[in-house]
Amino acid sequence: MCRNIRPLHNFEPPATRSEVQAAALQYVRKVGGASKPSRANEQAYATAVAEITRVTEELLESLVTSAPPKDRETEAAKARARAAQRYAAT
Repeated sequence: MCRNIRPLHNFEPPATRSEVQAAALQYVRKVGGASKPSRANEQAYATAVAEITRVTEELLESLVTSAPPKDRETEAAKARARAAQRYAAT
């Protein structure tokens, strides 16, 4: 899976449409094998991103959890600490 795709479920505030769309774009780019599609494939990429965005929003709306919502800043700080530790080891 693409490293740039982040979990979007159970955050406060909830994921925005632009976050969902960015994740969909990363997914389509990964699956399609190109970060910038050719003109012949632009419409196929755009359609796929729109559909995946829609389905992802439906998924996020339908998921339930008993866990308390995660804080974005706290999770970002944890990710930075993991990255610092990972890159300091090399």
